[in-house]
Amino acid sequence: QVQLVESGGGLVQPGGSLRLSCAASRITFSIYDMGWYRQAPGKQRELVATITSGSSTDYADSVKGRFTISRDNVKNTLYLQMNSLQPGDTAVYYCNAQKVIYSYWGQGTQVTVSS
Repeated sequence: QVQLVESGGGLVQPGGSLRLSCAASRITFSIYDMGWYRQAPGKQRELVATITSGSSTDYADSVKGRFTISRDNVKNTLYLQMNSLQPGDTAVYYCNAQKVIYSYWGQGTQVTVSS
């Protein structure tokens, strides 16, 4: 069974940084398009950033210039470097793997930006 396990969340002050990781197992990681999504309380899940199997990236306007998505196909790991964090970035962050009709989700990691 495919597993995606996020880590790296936590409490950070405004202006701070965090690096999220998503470790994938039982999946041919390199052929999947990967993404980070987030869901704040009372809001719908939204796309944060994506990276294709060919390493093309795309970002939500709200995080452009602050967040960087990357992948390591040797370690089967997806990353999200988050800088200049703002209270509006507070949410549960989820990792997603997508290939044709197949879509897998991790359990999420909480990111809280607060002073």
